[in-house]
Amino acid sequence: MKCEWVRENIVLHVYGELADDARHELDQHIARCADCAGELKSQQDFHTLLSQRPRSEPTPNLLAASRMRLQEALETTEQGHFWSRLIFDPANWLRQVRFAPALASAILIVGFAGGIATSYKILPHSTEATTRTALNHTASPVSDASITGIQSITQEPGTNQINIKYNTVETQEAQGSLNDQRIQQLLLFAARNNYNSGVRVDSVDLLAQKPNELQIREALIYTLRNDSNPGVRLKSLEALGAFVKSDVSVRDAVLQALINDTNSGVRTEAIHLLEPVKADGSVRAVLMTLAARDDNQYIRSQARTMLAQLPEID
Repeated sequence: MKCEWVRENIVLHVYGELADDARHELDQHIARCADCAGELKSQQDFHTLLSQRPRSEPTPNLLAASRMRLQEALETTEQGHFWSRLIFDPANWLRQVRFAPALASAILIVGFAGGIATSYKILPHSTEATTRTALNHTASPVSDASITGIQSITQEPGTNQINIKYNTVETQEAQGSLNDQRIQQLLLFAARNNYNSGVRVDSVDLLAQKPNELQIREALIYTLRNDSNPGVRLKSLEALGAFVKSDVSVRDAVLQALINDTNSGVRTEAIHLLEPVKADGSVRAVLMTLAARDDNQYIRSQARTMLAQLPEID
């Protein structure tokens, strides 16, 4: 056994993650090699030092965000790396099998199980349909920390029924009306966190039907300010338009979109929504700035027109 292999696996040994046979080989090498023994002692001391520090539990938001990033990475990674390693680096493959006979046994078992599974697929069965039905009837309350992503959102035509497929450890499905608290929770999660922009558009489109609820309005403000997709931002803006007069936080978010958004369509919609409150001091100040030097000719012209309709300040 080479020192290089030992040093690559010392950390696994320290954390008890090395297979029994490989650990036995590593211990035998350590007994003969002073350099590797010193490396092991150093890693063990470091592990002991770390274990003495207080351990912080991750927040639910961090947990959910990490799971989504992992899922997105898995979905976008190139396939076939395992077979490439097997074909182009057989020596490494044989070395792994040599020090892990349990792995060789597992390969034989998997191959045998695969043959049985292939035969089983020939027989007609309805396991998937049965599982989906069971999920529909036994769905439990959803925790944001347990959701890794929303796959799709659909509304049955002509009804108030919404169907949402979402991922935890495996894909699940929830059905209910827009008044259903669980459905609203999933829609809010999709609007803020989902990696699929099409799903975010669908979610915001449905949330826009109930902008009177404060939690939903806050989610729409969040997506207007932060979503990377201009279609999602535009949907949020349209849903918030009715509250520009009555809600200062909505007005501020629309002003921010008018000043900072990179999409001209979003900025155009924002300046139109501000028409009823153009006499407001903060709106007037923004319009004066835009009328003087905005790069967009239409925005600059529209701002000047709105200012011309206002009475002069004494």
